[in-house]
Amino acid sequence: MFIEPHLGRKDPAGRAGWIEVICGCMFSGKTEELIRRLNRALIAKQKVEIFKPVTDTRYHEHNIVSHNENAIRSTPVNFASDILLLAGDCDVVGIDEAQFFDDAIVDVCNTLANGGKRVIVAGLDMDFEGKPFGPMPQLLAIAEFVTKVHAICARTGELASFSYRLTQSNEQVMLGEKAEYEARSRRSFVEGMKRRNKIDE
Repeated sequence: MFIEPHLGRKDPAGRAGWIEVICGCMFSGKTEELIRRLNRALIAKQKVEIFKPVTDTRYHEHNIVSHNENAIRSTPVNFASDILLLAGDCDVVGIDEAQFFDDAIVDVCNTLANGGKRVIVAGLDMDFEGKPFGPMPQLLAIAEFVTKVHAICARTGELASFSYRLTQSNEQVMLGEKAEYEARSRRSFVEGMKRRNKIDE
């Protein structure tokens, strides 16, 4: 379990900030872990602001909701730069589904952390083809703390780190749940992609 870090003394000019990234495949508990950390900050009476892409309306228009229906209020935004305008004087910034944001999310997170805020980001590290997803590689590179969570393979029961798409859509961004995706181990994912590619030929 992730324990909130203590990064030593605060800078005399202000608070010490940092970036935490929670990544993994679908159904691995990324949003659940994000909500857990944000709730701990709220219990500690810290000022918390939470954001998600406006396009993510799978469970709720405004709230961040995990697959097991835990929820926390959030502000949907169109662009990563909107977060800088809305974060205000909060202590902690939570960002869900970071892979759906534009590349500016990297500079936004750096700016927030450089300004003394704790920034907690959750997102898919790989897309349905097993390739790095959007700005996530850059976020992983600049983060002080990285937590990779795993699911259980729907086919083998092994550790899963890949999101396998069950439909034939080839769009990189396609919102979906258990009817559209399942978590798979590397072995099952590779086997599935071989079959998928034969169908596409």
